[in-house]
Amino acid sequence: MPLTYTLKRSTRARALRLAVYPDGEVVVTAPARLHLGIVEQFIQQKVSWIEEKLAYVKKKGIGIYIKTTPADFTKHKPAALALVEEKLQIFNVHYKFTYHRIAVRNQKSRWGSCSKKGNLNFNYKIALLPERLVDYIVVHELCHVQEFNHSANFWSLVTETIPNHKALRAELKKYRF
Repeated sequence: MPLTYTLKRSTRARALRLAVYPDGEVVVTAPARLHLGIVEQFIQQKVSWIEEKLAYVKKKGIGIYIKTTPADFTKHKPAALALVEEKLQIFNVHYKFTYHRIAVRNQKSRWGSCSKKGNLNFNYKIALLPERLVDYIVVHELCHVQEFNHSANFWSLVTETIPNHKALRAELKKYRF
């Protein structure tokens, strides 16, 4: 079976780069002027490695993959901010915690964070998630204002409004961008 891949040409690339993504996509990044024959030869040398990684991805898992582009941050940031502000108002009726600034960022590996100063940060991709997961993320970060750790006290706070937080946390781990 022929191997399908995406070739990206880059003026900044100095060497060939090969990546296998969690959705099974194979991407080769090559210097802009590199001859296609050299790219093909490189791929042929790496076929066994690619097949091994594709088998691992297939075995590893059932994930939910959402493709995003750099323009998506600008597009979804206002909706994400409005959503987070609305959810914070709703849940803070129960908690009555004092938090400071709310920010929406383009984070690669976090859904949210809370600083020692009580600033709450959220990933813009929160706007692309089901509402139950948004609720979990917002409550999780809001509870960090009171308990800046993942102790039993912290999880007890989360359980007050999100009793099924363990199942939601497991579901959230399946999402990949």
